[in-house]
Amino acid sequence: MSSEIVLMALEKKMNQTLAKTKSDFLIHPRTQMGSVSLTVANLDNQIEFYQKAMGFKLHWKENGKAGLGAGGKDLLLLTEEPNVKKYRGVTGLYHVAYLFPNRRELAIAIGRLFALKYPNSPTDHIMTKTTYLDDLEHNGIELYCESPEDGTWTFKDGKYETYRKDGSWSDGREALDLDELFSHLTEDDKLDVSVPPELKIGHVHLHVRDVDEAVEFYHGVLGFDIMGVSKPFQMGFVSAGGYHHHLGLNTWQGRGAPPPPPDAVGLRFFTIELPNQQAYDDVVVRVDKAGISLNQIDEGLLLYDPSQNGVVLTVA
Repeated sequence: MSSEIVLMALEKKMNQTLAKTKSDFLIHPRTQMGSVSLTVANLDNQIEFYQKAMGFKLHWKENGKAGLGAGGKDLLLLTEEPNVKKYRGVTGLYHVAYLFPNRRELAIAIGRLFALKYPNSPTDHIMTKTTYLDDLEHNGIELYCESPEDGTWTFKDGKYETYRKDGSWSDGREALDLDELFSHLTEDDKLDVSVPPELKIGHVHLHVRDVDEAVEFYHGVLGFDIMGVSKPFQMGFVSAGGYHHHLGLNTWQGRGAPPPPPDAVGLRFFTIELPNQQAYDDVVVRVDKAGISLNQIDEGLLLYDPSQNGVVLTVA
């Protein structure tokens, strides 16, 4: 039997199991994103980058692994593997988005990048202020804060629409007004400080092989709300509790993109934190009914989405 026939059979089976799970079930509204785990080629270099350029604290390091964050629970897990490299045209992580509590803290983070002359792209999404960059091994990063007072966005007729507070239209990808952002700093603010303890992962954006399939999995099985799907942009957003998005899904690496080979740097898994045991059990039951394999690891219950992105379920 050819590999193409096998793939078609597997996709048919996945679609059948997803269809069986469709219901009015929604994941608990207080569900949040937890830690993101990456395979890296050089652990020490990556630790130095996340400490110096990002302001993260090193929580622990042992046996080729490390955990970093804002001083509380780990936000980023790094595992060094030999002879790994970056691949293009595959599924995996597009970026992990770290949410800052306010514009001042974001200004410190962006100011630190400018002081180090580290490449980044400050962008105004109107309802969020953000910058984009890559770490040393080309894992995508977004740093952002919420700014709903400046406007809103919506998916209208399958199109992404952004409107400023005065009602005027925006493409949602304007250059960030750095003068305004840096006006939130004082002369006493230093740029070489650690990230604030309130820092958390706001959302995770994934490369997938098919947006509709991915939305069907994260909504139909796990129960996230569908916030919008845009065919022109080849992307979809899902979330818990009405948040603009906890997960972004795109086919920008190509529709039908394969998963990365075993010797790839990048995403090992991201974590979905359920607020209590009952909410966790409810999702696990649905995953089990869908016939999706589950494996217990130290961080929680590991499964894979249809694009083979690793997902860990845990109780916050």
